[in-house]
Amino acid sequence: MNDTVEVAQDIAQSLYSQAEVFLNGLLRPWNAYQILIAIGLVIAAAILTKAIGPRYHDWLRTRDGWPKWRLRAALLVHRRMRLLIFVALIWPVIWIMREVTWPSRSYLLGVIGSLAFAWLVIALATRIIANNALRSIVRVGGWIWVTLVILGLTDEAQALFTSIGIGIGETQITLWMVLQAVVLLTALFTVARFLSHASAANISRVEDISPSMRVLVVKFLQLLLYGLALFIGLKTVGVDLTGLAVLSGAIGVGLGFGLQKVVSNLVSGIIILLDKSVKPGDVISLGETFGWINSLGARYVSVVTRDGKEYLIPNEDLITGQVVNWSHSDDFVRLDIYFGTAYGDDPHLVRKVAIEAAQSVDRVLGHKAPVCHIVGFGDSSVDYILRFWIRDPTGGLTNIRGNVYLALWDAFQAHGISIPFPQREVRVLNDPAKAPD
Repeated sequence: MNDTVEVAQDIAQSLYSQAEVFLNGLLRPWNAYQILIAIGLVIAAAILTKAIGPRYHDWLRTRDGWPKWRLRAALLVHRRMRLLIFVALIWPVIWIMREVTWPSRSYLLGVIGSLAFAWLVIALATRIIANNALRSIVRVGGWIWVTLVILGLTDEAQALFTSIGIGIGETQITLWMVLQAVVLLTALFTVARFLSHASAANISRVEDISPSMRVLVVKFLQLLLYGLALFIGLKTVGVDLTGLAVLSGAIGVGLGFGLQKVVSNLVSGIIILLDKSVKPGDVISLGETFGWINSLGARYVSVVTRDGKEYLIPNEDLITGQVVNWSHSDDFVRLDIYFGTAYGDDPHLVRKVAIEAAQSVDRVLGHKAPVCHIVGFGDSSVDYILRFWIRDPTGGLTNIRGNVYLALWDAFQAHGISIPFPQREVRVLNDPAKAPD
């Protein structure tokens, strides 16, 4: 603690001395001129931004055909236009002054121009960080660090941050180490995120790989890239990973007992991706749930039903339960419907009319011809089964059955074929009104 106080006092004394030298330097005419020139350039940049900004924004509104990344870059230029114009104005002034006068008479402008350019680069570069809070932290931290570098205060700042820390066993964790880890891990995770998204886009366009294998490859790449980013980041800042490995092993044992279901779902998800039993786009039935697979997740499978409901089914249920995959090996699905006709109707005509009615429905396949068979003689009807094929189960099964039933109704009406139904005749016995006198 005493060492930290002493370092802080030394740094404060150094900063005070440099600030005193800087303020005394402002009393010199050329230093004051440079400050006035910088203020004038700031005012000029504000005026130009106010004049150009609205026109530039209106022009962007007409760029409907641009891709998203180009529109985002153009909007970023609009947000940082004042700083961009200031940088574009100050550096030509610096170059001209260095050519026509002594270098010392443009020193302050060079410092201001370097700071403005570094701040602009950091503001533009941090836009690739998706998280808003993390982006703000990295941006402000970057601005502070480049300011210290340009002003020559990095040694003092590093000494101060290194003196602040805590000891855990033989490992000394300092504020400087934490700051390095935050900056480095943020940069590495950003690069890993960019590479994973780019790889996922390229893998999704490879038609030779099945959809389930694409998901597996993308998940594996994401795990590998983020794992490498974490390992490289911690190793670079000097974290001893030996103790971390022992700690992670102990934590893993505890989590194994407490998160058995979660681990089971994760392993089941990997098995599903490997054996290709289901994949995005398949139509499945699991219990009372019927729908098509929207996506495969690490813990669950998203199934969307015909009524718009999205069920998140745990991966373990698909491994241990009985799943009907209507489109596992191919898209062809056979459907059966049952009906009955009166005993007075010719069964040969009934079968012919039923097959023709099924073939008249749009979604019924013609090259897999429908068939109709007698399956029994009921109490009041001859019972039939009509079988037909479709190849688009994602379009629904209930609606195609309803369309075939409707086609049967119309065809039977046209050919005079009747569909019997149970009838009851009630007789009242010993009716007093009809008793003999």
